[in-house]
Amino acid sequence: MSQRPALDDPSYHNDREALDDPSLKKSCPICGGQFVSIGRRIYCSATCKHRAYRRRHQGLVSNAIVGIGKPRRNISIYECPSCGVHELGIQRCSDCGVFMTRVGIGGLCPHCDEPLAVGELMGEI
Repeated sequence: MSQRPALDDPSYHNDREALDDPSLKKSCPICGGQFVSIGRRIYCSATCKHRAYRRRHQGLVSNAIVGIGKPRRNISIYECPSCGVHELGIQRCSDCGVFMTRVGIGGLCPHCDEPLAVGELMGEI
């Protein structure tokens, strides 16, 4: 019976038997795919490695999620870039006629009846 080469020997990883060895297979934490572990490799591909980097360095996003099939325009707050007016569900400014930019999901304030975005309440905007 011949002895197997060491794990760090490149000939071991070229061997078909090494690819079937379950002790060398790892699961990629990003896509869940199986791959042969060589050294300290964590991800199956460069794409998954880049995705993991982006996830680690991405700021915390706390966007409100709208249910499937619900129209977003009725609950979206828009702001006019020229005059700064906020509107609920209306994309064109009634004062100056300019198309407004979407601020986020929101509704009318129960106290003052003004359009208010969820991000404004959380201090993100």
